[in-house]
Amino acid sequence: MPSFILLASASPRRHEILDQLGIPHGILRVPAPEGEDEPQLPGEAAADYVRRTARDKAERAVAWLASGGRPEPLPADWPATWRDAPILCADTTVILDGDVLGKPRDAADAAEMLRRLSGRDHEVHTAVVLAHQGAFHEAVSISTVRFQPLTQADIAAYVASSEPFGKAGGYAIQGRAAALIAHQAGSHSGVMGLPAHETSRLLALCRG
Repeated sequence: MPSFILLASASPRRHEILDQLGIPHGILRVPAPEGEDEPQLPGEAAADYVRRTARDKAERAVAWLASGGRPEPLPADWPATWRDAPILCADTTVILDGDVLGKPRDAADAAEMLRRLSGRDHEVHTAVVLAHQGAFHEAVSISTVRFQPLTQADIAAYVASSEPFGKAGGYAIQGRAAALIAHQAGSHSGVMGLPAHETSRLLALCRG
């Protein structure tokens, strides 16, 4: 494992997962449009979309650092060689019937997503990209999640909690939605936003 990495994500969940794995890391907040989902390209499959968006994040982070970007403020306890550290990026996509369910635009959009997910299996793809020494290493975690059949009251209460907003598919498995999920197969950390197994395997490619 590398002795230090840079996580190019403001997601507290990804930060917590790296802490859980005992991986020393710093947070990079690379400038990018916030609260928006990058659109799919014409004819682009949902599974290809999540790989591309994760790779785009990694390329943007590398370019930002190369152009003089830096965390503000720079923590005093970071190693002097932090600019040479591997950069970790990830993107999570909820897929149902071949459609990408992104972050809900508003309460009505969140409710519609939950109605579609109610009582059905859907997939959660999280693509992870590690940029290091000019190379990009990639992995994808695919999990299956099934909500219990949701009543209108269930949906209204969950939307009212504000938890769906800013979340792919309109829910957070680590939050109140956990009580509504009947079954999950795959990586729990992957559904949260950073698959621990795949991330560890990528980091093992780095040394120092």
